[in-house]
This record gives sequence, C-alpha cells and structure tokens, in this order.
Amino acid sequence: MDAALVALGLSLKVALCATALDLALGLGFGYLLARGRFPGRDLLDALLTLPMVMPPTVLGYYLLVLIGRNGPIGHWLQQHFGINLIFTWQGAVIAAAVVAFPLVLKGARSAFEAVDVQLEQAARVLGVPPLGVFLRVSLPLAWRGVLAGTLLAFARSMGEFGATLMVAGSIPGKTQTLSIAVYEAVQAGQDDTANLLVIITSLTCIVVLVAANRLVPNRAQGAV
Repeated sequence: MDAALVALGLSLKVALCATALDLALGLGFGYLLARGRFPGRDLLDALLTLPMVMPPTVLGYYLLVLIGRNGPIGHWLQQHFGINLIFTWQGAVIAAAVVAFPLVLKGARSAFEAVDVQLEQAARVLGVPPLGVFLRVSLPLAWRGVLAGTLLAFARSMGEFGATLMVAGSIPGKTQTLSIAVYEAVQAGQDDTANLLVIITSLTCIVVLVAANRLVPNRAQGAV
C-alpha cells in the first residue's frame, strides 16, 4: 500500500507539472494558430499535433536524442548547469508534457476560434493593448474549452507509460509512476498490487474525464 501511495504521489506531481507546462505553451500556440495568418501555419500545427499520433516509444527515443547526455539540449544543460534530465522525475515531466501537449493545444485553439472576432476588434478600438485583449476578452470567453483540454491532458499525463519509461526509467520512489508500477507489478506476478494500482489510476482518470465532459456541454450551451 505504501508503494502504491508513493507511486500515486509521484504520478500526481509529474502530471501537475506537465499539465502546467502544457497549459502555458498551449495557450500561446493555441491563440497563435487560431488568430494568426502566416506561411507554414498548417505545418506548425501538424508538428505540434504529431505527439498525438506518434507511438510513445518513438517520442521517448526522440527525447533521449535531444535531452540525453550526448544530445544537443542535454549536453548543454549538463555542461553549463550540471543538470541531467535522464532517469529523473523532471525527465518524466518532460515526457508526459510532450505526449499530452496536443490535447491542450487542440482544446485551446478550438476555444479561441469560437470567440467572436468582433469582440476582440471592439476592445482594440477602445484602446485595449493586445495583451489586455487576450487576458480580458479572449481568455475569459474561451476558458471552458481551454480547461477541458487541460483536464484531458492531465489524465493523459497520469497514464503516460512508453515515453516516460524510456526517458525516466523505473526507479521506485523516484521515477516509478503509477502506470510503470502497474507494469512492474504484473511482470513480478504481484496481482494484488497491480489490481490496487489499476483501480487507483482508473478512478483518478474517471474523475478527471467526468469533470472535462461537464465543461464541454456548458460551453456549447453558453454559445446558444
């Protein structure tokens, strides 16, 4: 039971950090893709959405190439700051964030596209600066869609396995999240532990999904 609670706590920490990172980036890129008109927009959208369709193990390999000790980012971090992301919970955060990012991006883009452009234009005419338009008009009107995508990303981060295992490994109490702990328990023939971990994971994800589903209909009704 103690090991399950430790894995749950680590999974929550990783999922919360990954979701916060995805939210910050998803808001910016979602608004850019919803309102921007520039060459290569469709290509950028495809690249940012790629983690949704790419196998997690492939994403894990790419991350190892980028943030590993010999990778361009990993080598730079190690050389200048002494930071090593491989086999750390921070590495698990990056892996989960990359896998779940398209869910925040798609939710944010759809929500911003549903906002009436004339309302934003009216705010600009009244002298509101671009950042003020975003914070006072666009985001308040789009927050339900953004939050729904964010909750889905949190649920996805909680259950991330392939990329996390490749980047962070399976170190009990350090990088072993719930999904990895389930895999290890099954491999070790510990059915009772595996069942407990599966129930905890399932209940957590169900709660998040129910909350996300409640937001989407409300958003649709508010637009009628």
